Amino acid sequence: MGYVGKWKFHSIGTVDDETCERVWLNREEYMNSPMPYIDETDEEAIADEIKERKRTVGTLLEVCEDGKLYVLMPLPEGVSKEEVEAAVNAGVIKARDGMMTDDPLVWQERDGELWVNMGSSDEFLQFSGDDEFLTMATTRFERLQ
Repeated sequence: MGYVGKWKFHSIGTVDDETCERVWLNREEYMNSPMPYIDETDEEAIADEIKERKRTVGTLLEVCEDGKLYVLMPLPEGVSKEEVEAAVNAGVIKARDGMMTDDPLVWQERDGELWVNMGSSDEFLQFSGDDEFLTMATTRFERLQ
């Protein structure tokens, strides 16, 4: 399987409380799913969680031919182009294709599987993948057409 290309958010895995089995929530389901770990009376905590969920569903993976993998995240809402440029110039953030990113991760293909060095050591994490999806931890991505 060829992993090179861009992959967009498809769904996030969670455990169904009744069946104890993994279920996949699409963008809308995830955005509207309960927040049992958030104090429902804390509006700031709820707003922060919604902001984090928007970032998650807006994430792209870019797997490059040169062995680099970029995790691309949407810029925060309400931030101007000038503010982004100033943050990039100050070294606060990195930008690529109009999105925020960190230093690229190193990837390699081993026996047809995608392995990614997550940056903490020389250990590589295996991503699961097939012709339809690429799964990183609990997040599933689909190839961007």
